[in-house]
Amino acid sequence: MSQTTAPGTVTAAAPAGRGMSRTLTLLLAAVTGAIAANVYYAQPLLGVIARSTDTSTGAAGAVVTVTQLGFALGLVFVLPLADIVTCRSLLTVLLLLDAAALAVVGLAAGLPVALVAFGVLGLANVAAQVLVAAAAQLADDAQRGRTVATVISGLLTGMLLARTVAGAVTELVGWRPLFLGAAALMILVNLVLRRALHVADALPVRRLGYGEVLRSTVRIYRRDAAVRVRSVYGALGFAAFSVFWSTAALRLSGAPFAYSPAVIGLFGLLGAAGAMAANLAGRVRRHTHPLPTAVALALIAVAYFVLLTAGDTLGGMIAGVLILDVGVQGLHVLNQRVVHDADAAVRNRVNSVYMTFYFAGGALGSAVASLVWAQAGWGGVCVTGLGVTALAFLLWARTSSRGRARP
Repeated sequence: MSQTTAPGTVTAAAPAGRGMSRTLTLLLAAVTGAIAANVYYAQPLLGVIARSTDTSTGAAGAVVTVTQLGFALGLVFVLPLADIVTCRSLLTVLLLLDAAALAVVGLAAGLPVALVAFGVLGLANVAAQVLVAAAAQLADDAQRGRTVATVISGLLTGMLLARTVAGAVTELVGWRPLFLGAAALMILVNLVLRRALHVADALPVRRLGYGEVLRSTVRIYRRDAAVRVRSVYGALGFAAFSVFWSTAALRLSGAPFAYSPAVIGLFGLLGAAGAMAANLAGRVRRHTHPLPTAVALALIAVAYFVLLTAGDTLGGMIAGVLILDVGVQGLHVLNQRVVHDADAAVRNRVNSVYMTFYFAGGALGSAVASLVWAQAGWGGVCVTGLGVTALAFLLWARTSSRGRARP
């Protein structure tokens, strides 16, 4: 991908990429995690929501589907806007929409209204991805890898801790105050970011129409081999992640564990530890070299081998979760570093392509794992995870010989 700024780019007085303070980096990591958590609060609460809205658990399961659909639409149709709209303006709209949707969920009397709000919530939550790209642009070349890794670690920690927080808060005060509190938090986050990201007004924007932005996103995918390769890595990595986490509750609630939902939620803390450990991937200097990617894939394979051979013990499950999360999140950070090596003027469109593949892979992994669990149980799930990892290794073998895979 060319590093030359395209014609029509408009840059404010101060150029982007002059560097970020450690304080701002940690702030962006924290608020990105808080935003990302919004779409995961409901997942362990479907039974509670069903009873509260007088509907079946099967119908309440549509909450996850519409939220994911909304998020997918946001990745395709909203995230590219960040290349032609100032960062603070777009974030303000998305976070206020996020807060409104969360408030409607907390106040909804029936499931239909809640489903519409969850769809809007998913769409608006692409704000987290806007922040990742903004952090990459504000950082200078020397600190970009560590900055992106730190912010992504915050995002992943929010995703993983959301289930634990949702269970604890719901047990204390109920599920509706959880969502109303999250709405208030998004308003506070918006105020904080408007003050903290005043420097983002210097980020480059382009004089392009919305239709041209969407068309250029497709052209980026067609033109850049590194974007395509990293997008497939992302899809396979998140598929491997989802194969485990979509069936983990079923495994841990049955024999030989028989854990309660509250105890199962604590496993999210292990995932958060893995996400923080993935920060090491941000310190790898040669992130486009094949070796770091191979190490991340090897960790995923080892994790599923441990889960297959020792998954009937608590120690085996803990070790498997930690190794899996370090491998998956390490691969994701490496992918994002390659993606964010792109020209700043098109960075959000490149990220739109990558994240669309990423979450499509996760959705497919969850669907396949559910079918395999019903037919082959835990052993089948672990073999499926190993199969997904084998596909990623085939991709690695096919592309690593071509040298440094960078845009």
